Amino acid sequence: MSLRCLIVDDSARFLEAARTLLERDGVPVVGVASSGAEALSRAAELVPDVVLVDLDLDGESGLDVAAELARCVSSVIILISTHSLEDFQELVAASPARGFVHKSALSARAIRGVLGENGTGSAP
Repeated sequence: MSLRCLIVDDSARFLEAARTLLERDGVPVVGVASSGAEALSRAAELVPDVVLVDLDLDGESGLDVAAELARCVSSVIILISTHSLEDFQELVAASPARGFVHKSALSARAIRGVLGENGTGSAP
């Protein structure tokens, strides 16, 4: 599966760092968005394979944004956060998101893990 990625986060610094990290890992970041409305617009326009959505957008719930995205696009949605999964496990499980990645662990390998892919097949 291709990994053309859209990142939705309200932190410009994180967006820049995540884009750099993922592109260095071989994941093309086709766009970024900082709000739910922008995420919906960019996802419809860019049709990414994966949308990374921060749980805590400025004044918006990433869970609500994920639900909206799931209704509008066929992209795989992965929630991201600086909070631990334990804090949100039930909400993440009930959401349309495929899974969760902690921001500190964000990598092509982590995304492929959520997607159930083995990546390149090389040993860790």
